[in-house]
Amino acid sequence: MAEASQRVFLALWPGPEVAARLHQISLEAEERCGGRCMRRDTLHITLAFLGEVAESRLPLIGEAMAALQVGRFRLRIDTSGYWAHNRIVWAGGRAWPEQLDALVGDMRRALADAGLPVAAENAFFPHVTLLRKAHAVEALPDFEPIDWPVDEWVLVVSCPSSDGVGYRRLAGWPLT
Repeated sequence: MAEASQRVFLALWPGPEVAARLHQISLEAEERCGGRCMRRDTLHITLAFLGEVAESRLPLIGEAMAALQVGRFRLRIDTSGYWAHNRIVWAGGRAWPEQLDALVGDMRRALADAGLPVAAENAFFPHVTLLRKAHAVEALPDFEPIDWPVDEWVLVVSCPSSDGVGYRRLAGWPLT
């Protein structure tokens, strides 16, 4: 019998104020683009998607992440966009801090060293998915920039249900 596995990823999760502001932007975008608005409790930035990982290997992720040392930083969410190929409306930043690139690079190296390579993906582009199955529009809603204080990253498992996919936090690591 095959060992049980979980679909996991590492992410930045916004606090309640940032999540509320992002959700408001998604509701405004939904009015223009249609589609499916992401629930406030699911808004995040994926740092590394690991995919299906055997449950016996999950502690390896924790060990690899516990060794990382990256300072706290702030993200500025000040732009949005639409990806036609997957019909996603997203919010992100025109620039991001060096600490974020350092965290992602260190994270991916630590995972690879532990025998847990990150699932193949395009170059890292930090963004929050706001809408799925959206339709293209000429202009997305304007919004005041959001300053997101980042003080931890988390390991999350995807939990499919009849209401759509939810997420459950498995572990977290503070930024120093």
